[in-house]
Amino acid sequence: MALPAVSLRTALLVLLSLGLTLALGFLLPQALKLLFTFLGFPCDNASHAIVLLYFALMLLVAMPSLPRGTVPAEGKAVLITGCDSGFGLALAKHLHKLGFTVFAGCLLKDKNGEGAQELESFHCNRMKVLQLNVCSEEDVTQAVEFVKKNLEDPEKGLWGLVNNAGMSTFGEVEFTSIDTYKQIAEVNLWGTIRVTKAFLPLIRQSKGRVVCMASMFGRMGCPSRSSYCVSKYGVEAFSDCLRQEMYKWGVRVSIIEPGNFVAATGIITKEGVERRGQDMWEQASDAIRADYGKANFAHQVARMKAFVSSGVKHMNPVINALTDALSSKYPYTRYNPMDNYYWIKVQVMSHLPAAIADWIYS
Repeated sequence: MALPAVSLRTALLVLLSLGLTLALGFLLPQALKLLFTFLGFPCDNASHAIVLLYFALMLLVAMPSLPRGTVPAEGKAVLITGCDSGFGLALAKHLHKLGFTVFAGCLLKDKNGEGAQELESFHCNRMKVLQLNVCSEEDVTQAVEFVKKNLEDPEKGLWGLVNNAGMSTFGEVEFTSIDTYKQIAEVNLWGTIRVTKAFLPLIRQSKGRVVCMASMFGRMGCPSRSSYCVSKYGVEAFSDCLRQEMYKWGVRVSIIEPGNFVAATGIITKEGVERRGQDMWEQASDAIRADYGKANFAHQVARMKAFVSSGVKHMNPVINALTDALSSKYPYTRYNPMDNYYWIKVQVMSHLPAAIADWIYS
């Protein structure tokens, strides 16, 4: 009786792991001895090098993060985009509690959105809610003027900018319209660039922080998520370039790469997946529908519903990462708040040959 594909794959992965263990156990010492001989060092030092390598690996894996100091929140102001719900709303409340002055940009502030109303109910001069559609040049220009007028000390500039506003969807390439690609990129990528360019002079003035919300899908592709991946890959590239440009100004740029927090934020819902699926099927050409088939398409929609229901159910890991990026004296370049499954997947997809990585997760 043939083994199921999953069992066969599991067995092969176990064999691969054992093979790597044996290779490291027997081949690494010999390789290090040859290297030490070539460099003119005593071969006995090779065993010491193995111990040091193992010790360094254990420190990397097992040691908790070392304290890196914090900057005082008092007198520091942070602008956050996308505060209507999800990470933005939670971060605005958390930073306010820590003592930061928060400029909470809300898309639906002018329409009395629930998130904006909740933040306005604080009735505190350290919580300032403003209308901000990151796709609108007019809104962004007005936001800059609003922040300048309401900074406690305009000479100190703006300490932090958190590019959090974002949207998501799904759909295989042949079912995703060009307009959908443009819509997702307009918010996630161009919105990030537009807001950053507008506020960067104030950030440079304070030698502050720019924090950009990317995603694990900014590091690896995913079937049915190309429109989202394209936008987040762009955020990663933009942030990397900006980080290198800002070194000379003393500005730190950090990227947040959350895993699956859909259940915690509600950025996509089962109902939304169902509606999106119906729209895509109806808008597809007869040829595409015939090639893919209704059953195959329904399976893709079902997989997306399962994804929406899975993942981390609370936002604490992301909020903690965002806070550290703003308040640590030595913030990380990248933060990876995600569960172990997706952390391992990101490493595999990022570092193994693509053919092997695709085979493992196909």
